[in-house]
Amino acid sequence: MNPVMDVLLNRKSVRAYEDRPVPDVVRDEILQAAMRAPTAGNMMLYSVIHVSSQAAKETLARTCDNQPFIAKAPLALLFLADYQRWYDYFIHSGVERLRDQRGEPLQKPEEGDLFLACCDALIAAHTAVIAAESVGLGSCYIGDIMENYEAHRDLFKLPRYVFPICLVCFGYPTKQQMERPLTPRFRQDFIVFENEYRALDGREYKEMFRPMQDEMARGGPKPEGIENPGQMMYIRKFSADFSKEMRRSVRVMLQSWAQA
Repeated sequence: MNPVMDVLLNRKSVRAYEDRPVPDVVRDEILQAAMRAPTAGNMMLYSVIHVSSQAAKETLARTCDNQPFIAKAPLALLFLADYQRWYDYFIHSGVERLRDQRGEPLQKPEEGDLFLACCDALIAAHTAVIAAESVGLGSCYIGDIMENYEAHRDLFKLPRYVFPICLVCFGYPTKQQMERPLTPRFRQDFIVFENEYRALDGREYKEMFRPMQDEMARGGPKPEGIENPGQMMYIRKFSADFSKEMRRSVRVMLQSWAQA
């Protein structure tokens, strides 16, 4: 068995960890792997904060949609989309003088630059996740770091062109977590298309979500009055309070990033 494929095909989110620290040498290996991740133009449009402060982790456990396990994570890495470093370097390098000589306005980072930096940060984050899995660590992405932008900006002293795109918790999984079965995924033919995008029809959606529908029929947890997985996911995820806060938070950040 290809060991890399084995790691990729058996990875699952882990939210319960053994009460033992991640050695510094292991953490550094994970970070070294992350920094070898693909990056746009070799610009490395991301930064990483090692959240070692217990007080900060306890704050994140509240601000990231009240998830107590964050405070117990032996290792927490915050991946930031970062264009501030390059913008500061442009100014340090005399770009303003060059701009005046060429009679051009000073270009500042815009939305497209943010998206590119988010890609860089997420690729680095997942490289760190796979590196961690390969040495026996479990991990869990915390997308809720995009909520409460103002609080997280102040907590980590983030400048204008830096955005926290994902927090990742790491630790040695408990026995129960190691034995927990993998979460099922959608069938490949519903996700992977040839040459062009293809919208699914009602029959395909019914087949795609049949396992979730069957689970609901067996008495799986669902809000009262919910008839199918679409309604359940809309109520539990898409229209939930934490999703509304995430949209508000990202909107505020975008307004700050893109203002003249």
